[in-house]
Amino acid sequence: MIKAGFIFDLDGVIVDTAGYHYLAWKKLADELGIPFSEEDNERFKGVSRIRCLEILLELGNIEVSKEQFDLWLQEKNEDYLSYIAKMDETEILPDVVKVLDYLKDRKISMALGSASKNARSILEKVKLIPYFNTMVDGNAVSKAKPDPEVFIKAAESLSIAAKHCVVFEDAQAGIEAANVAGMKSVGIGNSDVLSKADYNFKDFTEIDFDFLDDLLSELDGKS
Repeated sequence: MIKAGFIFDLDGVIVDTAGYHYLAWKKLADELGIPFSEEDNERFKGVSRIRCLEILLELGNIEVSKEQFDLWLQEKNEDYLSYIAKMDETEILPDVVKVLDYLKDRKISMALGSASKNARSILEKVKLIPYFNTMVDGNAVSKAKPDPEVFIKAAESLSIAAKHCVVFEDAQAGIEAANVAGMKSVGIGNSDVLSKADYNFKDFTEIDFDFLDDLLSELDGKS
């Protein structure tokens, strides 16, 4: 049995829901009169919903009561849910299934490690639930990335030591979290943004089986 655990972030790695998050945050920002661009949205990647709203309000220099804050959180989430309700398998990013199939055939333990509280429902809609041995999402953690809590819990749930795990992430905060946890990190996306990752790929179309085999050997061989 190969001693290795593969942990995947969700948004921007397996499916691209970042665009839906942006639309929902943009709608709220427009209501509040806060200029909000796709560049601003980059700061929200891998960050909890609460922290995202805090950043948005900081951009607008707005202070509100906890009650109003919670109402805006709920409004944003309802808008986001209306978008993801229409998701299906066509929204899985290119060659993700190829990699998941390869790992599943080799009986490699896989986990989802995502800040999203909607991770399970998204995986159900795109029919990827069977690939994962365990899921740790925003409902199971109290600390947001770059804190490594989500990945540490995923490794514990797989019963695999952190040094035998690798994390696939599209956000700088997620790469930092994986590194702090003592795991290998694979950046998916802009290598300049994800420069702290151990490996970088534009997307899964660049990942071949030789790389996966080498990675498995490296993880399995750690004492």
